[in-house]
Amino acid sequence: MTFAAAWGSRDVLDATLVRPDLVAEVSADRAIDRGGVFRHPLRFNRLRLDVTVEDVPGFGAGPTAAAG
Repeated sequence: MTFAAAWGSRDVLDATLVRPDLVAEVSADRAIDRGGVFRHPLRFNRLRLDVTVEDVPGFGAGPTAAAG
């Protein structure tokens, strides 16, 4: 995946992979520009203390769309 610094920017952000300890709920859309870059940032909603990391499928696994 490629992440841009801002709308219209071609500056690519570095991503640091971490070991997950907490589950966060975010809202997002799937708008992608012509260069294959996501157009809008994720928005943090809340920590999900009622869900463990083992309850969440890995990135790319599970359903393609979540009900919300």
